[in-house]
Amino acid sequence: MDLTQGTQQEKTARSKKMMLWFGIGSLIMSFAGLISAFIVSSKQRLNEDWLVDYELPNAFLISLILILLSSLTFILGKQALKQNNRKMVTFWLLVTLGLGVAFVYSQFVGFGEIIRTGYNFTGPTSNITMSYIYVIAVLHIAHVIAGLICLIVVIYNHFKQKYNSNNMLGFELAANFWHFVDMLWLVLFLFLYFFRYII
Repeated sequence: MDLTQGTQQEKTARSKKMMLWFGIGSLIMSFAGLISAFIVSSKQRLNEDWLVDYELPNAFLISLILILLSSLTFILGKQALKQNNRKMVTFWLLVTLGLGVAFVYSQFVGFGEIIRTGYNFTGPTSNITMSYIYVIAVLHIAHVIAGLICLIVVIYNHFKQKYNSNNMLGFELAANFWHFVDMLWLVLFLFLYFFRYII
């Protein structure tokens, strides 16, 4: 495909989408590095201070359900936008925002559960296994917050009537990033949940 062809608007859209995918690629590599460090540390410290029977907080599972639902509501919002149904776009975007905020809240509830089991991030009551889980979850929360900021911008632009079925670029970029952070938490949760059974 010749990337120089098309209107200026089409070329701008292609370049912005490509930049987003490059950014997502770099984030994937960053989290892959964290997962690799988690695996290597488990092998090196297995007979020292590595927890082989750690439990993930129940709130992390609830947060997984919330964030997967938020992806669905964002998809429904996009479908409504394709039909130029502004009322339903507003509804689904606000539901997505609410689910995103609930996700962040449930993550902090999960941290509270970890602390109640006796493990803090640092200090004498810390443990390397749980510290890794803290770091992975907090970095993911930071990206969800970035996604929430994008979502708020989309909602603002929607109220300014910037989007319609023929102009969806900003909406699509935010949706793609949102779906990425959703799928990222699914992968991270499944990895952390099942890893304890294979070490």
